[in-house]
Amino acid sequence: MQIIVNGAPVDIEEGLSVGALLARIGKSAEHVAVEYNGGILESTGFATLLLKPADRLEIVHFVGGG
Repeated sequence: MQIIVNGAPVDIEEGLSVGALLARIGKSAEHVAVEYNGGILESTGFATLLLKPADRLEIVHFVGGG
């Protein structure tokens, strides 16, 4: 199935959670914010929210500095 991640189509298998997708693309759930279909997704939902065809995610990675 296909979803949209940061504006680009991505093919994934059915039943993949947001957390599993983050792990697959090498992003730590502790260091990202995720917008899911237009709303902010709480990090507590990463493991339980299963992605569906045509879902749209915007993933923003926090960058530290000092």
